[in-house]
Amino acid sequence: MQTQPHFTEKAIFDLTGKVAIITGASKGIGEDIARLYARFGANVIVSSRKQDACDALAEDIRAQGGEATGVAAHVGDMSQLGQLVEKTIATYGGIDILVNNAASNPVFGPSLDCDGAAFDKIMQANVKAPFELSKLCYPSMKARGGGSIIMMSSIAGHTPDPGLGMYSVSKASLNMLTKVLAKEWGPDGIRVNAICPGLIKTKFSQALWQDEKILDHFTKRLPIARMGTTDEISPLALFLAADASSYSTGSLFYADGGTVI
Repeated sequence: MQTQPHFTEKAIFDLTGKVAIITGASKGIGEDIARLYARFGANVIVSSRKQDACDALAEDIRAQGGEATGVAAHVGDMSQLGQLVEKTIATYGGIDILVNNAASNPVFGPSLDCDGAAFDKIMQANVKAPFELSKLCYPSMKARGGGSIIMMSSIAGHTPDPGLGMYSVSKASLNMLTKVLAKEWGPDGIRVNAICPGLIKTKFSQALWQDEKILDHFTKRLPIARMGTTDEISPLALFLAADASSYSTGSLFYADGGTVI
């Protein structure tokens, strides 16, 4: 039986000695999470498709006093995901935290415009890759007495919006994957939660905010009548990685300006 944790104020968000893999980490929300984790003591694996981008961020984190290593991996390639896990363990000895942040949305428009190839790409990046990478991390997390897996979902998985049909389907699937893994892996001390951001100003969401009419569609209904920023998401990822959230698993955490109200 697991014992009830006792925290000090200093330790409640401390990640010292923890090893974290973050996919899609070279920019946007992933970059902010990588920087924040490093500031709170984690050994961070910065992963995205391009090695030079990973190395640049890892070098900057180290220059700021943190610890980070860049490891390129395409989430659509299972062999590269395997190498990502192997290199992480070889570098830092194990895995404690996984942030499945990388995602794809090659189609912005009606679902009729989404062909089979685009559908497969969306589901591969947004559902299958998080599933496969989580499974690859599972043995190390279990051996280390537990861990935290964080899925970067979206409010699109709760309520579909025009232009985001199949992306919404993928994020709804990711939400259920979060709950399934949380239920199955909880006895091994592994917690699995999802963050569901609303409209956040990143390059990935550019199609939604660069057009004033589309931006107005998303923001006019919000209690907090603006889009969010990446540094309004990363602290939630810190909470879910740290002992502060030790009794949270299988949950969807919304940071959406009130969109789903």
